[in-house]
Amino acid sequence: MTPPSTGHPGPKLRVRYTKRGRMRFASHRDIARALERALRRAGVPVAFSAGFTPHPKLSYVNAAPTGVASEAEYFEITLAEPAAPDEVRVRLDDAMPDGFDVAEVVEAAPGSLADRLEASEWRAELPGVGPDDAAEAVAAFIAADTVEVERFTKKGRRTFDARAAVLHLEVEGRATRGRDETYAIIRMVVRHATPAVRPDDVVNGLRRVADLARLSSPVMTRLAQGPLGDASDTIADPLAADARADRGRAADTPQPDPPARSAPDA
Repeated sequence: MTPPSTGHPGPKLRVRYTKRGRMRFASHRDIARALERALRRAGVPVAFSAGFTPHPKLSYVNAAPTGVASEAEYFEITLAEPAAPDEVRVRLDDAMPDGFDVAEVVEAAPGSLADRLEASEWRAELPGVGPDDAAEAVAAFIAADTVEVERFTKKGRRTFDARAAVLHLEVEGRATRGRDETYAIIRMVVRHATPAVRPDDVVNGLRRVADLARLSSPVMTRLAQGPLGDASDTIADPLAADARADRGRAADTPQPDPPARSAPDA
């Protein structure tokens, strides 16, 4: 696809997509390449940057870590010309590889999307941890003033508090693997903070406060991210304001007059 003109960029679209199955192991670079290929295949008129090596005007907002599934990933596209959001959603979804689904596309209203992403809701399946043991660990975590965990970063090993960012934590249910093993499923709401507290940090914190055994391949899924609702354990829709603006624009658009009916024969 030849890069469109960079002189007068068109509207910005905000996109929510899901990352499931094997695609949870895709790196950010893999996802970016898959998305750019899908945009070309779908014929979406993406605007390109100026300069010697133009690149598509895409921005990714608070992407989930590699190895984590998600129902609520977001990116923004600047278009070279107007395009209907619903049409872009259908065409882009058809062009995306299996494991990625485009769930929603809206035209961006004023304001920063990143500023609306205040917290995430996560589900974590914990094979090897019984529901009763998980409930004891959750109670100990909530009761603690601080829970220090370690993580390797680009700057080396870092120790930080995982407790302060956790707004809600509970054992949500149980699941069975094979014939006998019953394990816990936990739900958590974690505020986006600096340094970022990831779901695996919280799970490591549960191990620390309750001396749980090392977990066998926990499965993490982001269920939602957005502004905090009226209750601290609820996440509101970050695209709600954009969707309302879209409906307002549609209502203000003049509709063509219906075709005139011919008079019946006498």
